[in-house]
Amino acid sequence: MEKPSPQLTAPPATGVRLEWDALPPHVRTAVERDILGAPVVEARTQQGGFSPGVAARLTCSDGSRAFVKAVSSETNPHSPKLHRREARNTAALPPGVPAPRLLGSYDDGTWVVLVLEDVEGVQPRIPWRRDELDRVLAALADLSAGLTPAPYEAPRTEEADAHTFRGWQQRLESGERDGLDPWVSANLPHLVELSARWAEFAHGDTLCHADLRADNILLTPDGGAVFVDWPHTVRAVAWFELLVMLPSVASQGGGDPEELFAAHPSAVGADPDGVTCVLAALAGYFVHHSLLPAPPGLPTLRPFQAAQGAVAVAWLRRRLGE
Repeated sequence: MEKPSPQLTAPPATGVRLEWDALPPHVRTAVERDILGAPVVEARTQQGGFSPGVAARLTCSDGSRAFVKAVSSETNPHSPKLHRREARNTAALPPGVPAPRLLGSYDDGTWVVLVLEDVEGVQPRIPWRRDELDRVLAALADLSAGLTPAPYEAPRTEEADAHTFRGWQQRLESGERDGLDPWVSANLPHLVELSARWAEFAHGDTLCHADLRADNILLTPDGGAVFVDWPHTVRAVAWFELLVMLPSVASQGGGDPEELFAAHPSAVGADPDGVTCVLAALAGYFVHHSLLPAPPGLPTLRPFQAAQGAVAVAWLRRRLGE
């Protein structure tokens, strides 16, 4: 089988953005008074990422800066829960981790606002440039090494993702084959069996971001990289982080995931059969979820998952010798 194509296949990661000024006045007032300590005089909305709400770089009257994220349960009922989780996870990261510091949060039950350190940096260019990808992969190796053992009791992936990684099983149990790749449809029982043992191979004690994509990374002027948006952290084997990231890299023009995985320090000593099992489960997650209805405020999420699913299936077929 041919190597997966390096072409750009994923759409931009976009959520429906709100301007800072569109926040209810009582929310803005509380954030300025209790967290920022000064009125906002400039707000620049940032594009990229799946959060359906405010994502803006703020400048205050005293010259201070911050990055603000805000979502409402009325826009998307699941997003506030993710923001609350991100606040807890970010606050628990130890000093020295390349992630923005949490400056404060606001939660009135409907609106959840995170105020974070405004990191000077830009997202990697898409399609990926090899020099920027190498820089991110090197930073990822340092991140995984620095977060082993995990610095706090994040959920283990085998518990947090027990339902998430049942995509093939859910397709088989439902009998629904519409939209499936012909090879997937023909091999669905085998994919269920292959992915069944993913949890025992993914088990580990590295703290993983578990949702790294180009829109969750900032390249900094000092030549480093900062990893943002931490609601999905889990404890897992060190190579889990890399495996989960690479389908997005390949679908955004970053090259062959098998070669990138094999060359990375995190993958040294990885059990080949274990990697294949976890990859099978990951592919099932992407494919199954890509065929579900689009969640409110996230117009490109399902196509983005479909692109990652296609890469993961092609990568899996290659590892199986198809």
